[in-house]
Amino acid sequence: MRYRDLIPDRQGGRFIASHIHIPTGGPVPDYVHYHNIRFQLIFCCRGWAKLVYEDQGGEFILKAGDCVLQPPQIRHRVLECSDNMEVVELGCPAEHETHADHEMNLPTATFDEQRLFKGQRFVRHQAETASWEKWRIDGFECRDSGIGAATSGLAGVRVVRPHLEPTAGPCSHVAELVFFFVLKGSVTLKLAGRGIEQFNRGDSVVLPSNFSYTLVESTQDLELLEVTLPDIVETHLPGA
Repeated sequence: MRYRDLIPDRQGGRFIASHIHIPTGGPVPDYVHYHNIRFQLIFCCRGWAKLVYEDQGGEFILKAGDCVLQPPQIRHRVLECSDNMEVVELGCPAEHETHADHEMNLPTATFDEQRLFKGQRFVRHQAETASWEKWRIDGFECRDSGIGAATSGLAGVRVVRPHLEPTAGPCSHVAELVFFFVLKGSVTLKLAGRGIEQFNRGDSVVLPSNFSYTLVESTQDLELLEVTLPDIVETHLPGA
């Protein structure tokens, strides 16, 4: 397994984000376990993984473009993965407890998709059935994972792509976290005090509150993973 740290400074211990690559797939030597965590996302970038979760039915395949919200303390297990599987995992806080559960067998006999785990519902978002809507910045559209609703607004996860030529000028926001990861294509950002920087597949950035940035150019195949806390970000646009 290959591992890349996407937020090296951990934002003061609040967040950890990892880009994980497994070159050779097959059965995964995992066990039933759970995390004491505030928020945790698994997003599949390439390949697939076979997963199973407490009270969420049988095992299923998480494909490229799909993601899951792992609520606090939900029991789960990774069973198998493809060659060259890649996932982005983002959690809060950066350091959190992981515990094995040697008593529970998965899948469980109970199916309850509305069950709350510490106030959050499990989410399995599938790219192939998702719909697109306007994003918070002009010139782009997004597919919403539904994680905002499942966490009562704690966090939001969206995939963003170009829709029209970007028309917005510099913008800023107020949020605990705004994290971008380039899934496909490339995007150029004009960053206050840093000039213009191009972000290509696999690149990521955390944009702090009250920091001016402009999405000045993107390729037509751009897909950008956006993770925010909270779900609805207070965005300040030109003239707004």
